[in-house]
Amino acid sequence: MAIDATCEVASGVDLGDRGRDTAPVPRTSEGDEALARAAALLGRARRVLALTGAGISTESGIRDFRGPGGLWTMDPSAERLATIDVYLSEPDVRRRAWQNRLTSQAVERQPNRGHRALVELERRGVLDTLVTQNVDGLHLAAGHEPQRVVEIHGTDRDVMCMACGARRPMAEVLGRVRQGEQDPACSECGGILKAATVSFGQSLFPEDLARAEEAALRCDLVLAVGTTLAVYPAAGLVPLARRQGAGVVIVNGEPTELDALADVVVRGRIGEVLPAMVAAAGEAP
Repeated sequence: MAIDATCEVASGVDLGDRGRDTAPVPRTSEGDEALARAAALLGRARRVLALTGAGISTESGIRDFRGPGGLWTMDPSAERLATIDVYLSEPDVRRRAWQNRLTSQAVERQPNRGHRALVELERRGVLDTLVTQNVDGLHLAAGHEPQRVVEIHGTDRDVMCMACGARRPMAEVLGRVRQGEQDPACSECGGILKAATVSFGQSLFPEDLARAEEAALRCDLVLAVGTTLAVYPAAGLVPLARRQGAGVVIVNGEPTELDALADVVVRGRIGEVLPAMVAAAGEAP
């Protein structure tokens, strides 16, 4: 079954799917048992599909959206920048977006222990595909082979023209913003430029969605990390894989929309529980 390609939020669910910067969840005997069961499933898996959201990157200092201290929590008007119709129709919104990118790109971002734990799965030969809703590039920076990574919501390392599709490096266009261009236009056709990311109301890149769906159909385990599984079509990969008989492990700091589909749900700081899970899976018989 194909998944609809338009990026949207499940009805009645807020946009916190991109992860939340939650307080650490205390480790309990119940939590240790869940971690052990998840590690056992991971240890038996041979074709893992990892699906990540912003929760894996908050420990790298990247703010989420609707969590405590999130970008949209602190400034609800900023959400307009992530809606494609608003971005295309309002020059003031575009100018604000470019200034925000100028500020955020000035901070060097580094992968954390959660990112590196997934690289270890790839090194062992059990990570089939990593589908990330994040646009920060930290999975690639951590050392994943690019052919295994699907950046299903695009990347903020590039800019694309909404008219002709031309792409340029983000650094190049931000250089123009620093020189005084408040709303830089495409140097090829004069069209509107936008980060090569998928905004709400915008369709995913078809080739990326196809790769993600194919991975969901062939995997034997879905490992969902740092996402509340509320934004579709990315969240739809979990039930798609489940229908094919794949196991489901969810690692997040708070409940998700699809906990009921999971074999195991592990709560805690991703930079702590995910490396522990991967290490224990490597020791499983």
